Amino acid sequence: MRGGSGGGRPRVAIAHDYLTQRGGAERVVLSMLRAFPDATIHTTLYDPEGTFPEFRDARIVTSPLNRSTRLRHDHRLALPLLPWAVSRLPVDADLVIASSSGWAHGVPTSGKKLVYCHAPARWLYQADAYLGHPPRSSVTGRALLALSPPLLRWDRRAAATADRYLVNSTVVRDRVKEAYGIDAEVLPPPFGIDPHGPSEVVGELADWADGYHLLVSRLLPYKKVAEAVRAFDGLDERLVVVGHGPLEAELRATAPPNVRIVSGLVDAHLRWVYSHSTALIAPSLEDFGLTPLEAGAFGRPTLALHAGGYLDTVAPGVSGAFFATPTANDVRAAVAANRNAEWDAEAIRSHVDSFSEPHFHRRLVAAVETLLTDDRA
Repeated sequence: MRGGSGGGRPRVAIAHDYLTQRGGAERVVLSMLRAFPDATIHTTLYDPEGTFPEFRDARIVTSPLNRSTRLRHDHRLALPLLPWAVSRLPVDADLVIASSSGWAHGVPTSGKKLVYCHAPARWLYQADAYLGHPPRSSVTGRALLALSPPLLRWDRRAAATADRYLVNSTVVRDRVKEAYGIDAEVLPPPFGIDPHGPSEVVGELADWADGYHLLVSRLLPYKKVAEAVRAFDGLDERLVVVGHGPLEAELRATAPPNVRIVSGLVDAHLRWVYSHSTALIAPSLEDFGLTPLEAGAFGRPTLALHAGGYLDTVAPGVSGAFFATPTANDVRAAVAANRNAEWDAEAIRSHVDSFSEPHFHRRLVAAVETLLTDDRA
């Protein structure tokens, strides 16, 4: 990349909402960091134990909220304070890449701002799905409704500060257009797990090494994990759920004997889990959804909800199949229909190759160079 305004190497920084969990968005930030290894990451909250260990090697700047242990462990409690926290994360760089699901696009910066939007804020634009119920039916939902007007104003002002918007899928492109009136370019993120890396057996699953269906997800209401667990109740099939979240205790208490829930896995464990699965279950309405690509890297098909980002990442008849609604009945029917299906593992891997990290890096670096070039023109 050519030099910045001072003649040296351009200063590129990365901003992210919060680094407190292990999810697809955090994997994308790690990929951004591999594309720009000199970048400092700016974030409201950072919990080294809660997110991927690779962040320990990065330079990370946090907001004043990070002094609160409770907020680091549950970022949702910080929601009313996050606009204030973001405003206290000034980024001094030639360009900041803001990895945003609702907050990072508001970071103040001295240079250009390239937003990579995972989704407009779900708690503002998809509150029913985010909460798992109509907002007025709970104290939390009513509090969210009360906070929404000022948060909406802040969110739309934040979006307007971007010099360019990239989005992860066609469905998010449409949501960005509706929410902000911005025409964004789709840049799919890469799958995050290298299938050729080291693998380590998961002890709780060792006796299931001959196969099971797999669901990898944060355990939140809108992820529809409970529906998938119910789908397997009474089936002569196994389900492994990999994830952590507010619903974990409830799911563990109600899961039938043919469903096991594991959490706290590192990538070596995930490689073992993917490679010993027969198919991935993907029942939630996702803005993108990396897990079908991760499963595909191991030659495994996906049974996915016919909606959202899965429309971009699952090729019917090649890398997976769709079901119509995120209900136990439809998931159960999809599992039954897949029982005798034959899948070509190499064809699945070939489909996934188009979502590789080098492809993502080339387009991201090109977008950064274009903005920096425009600034110098």
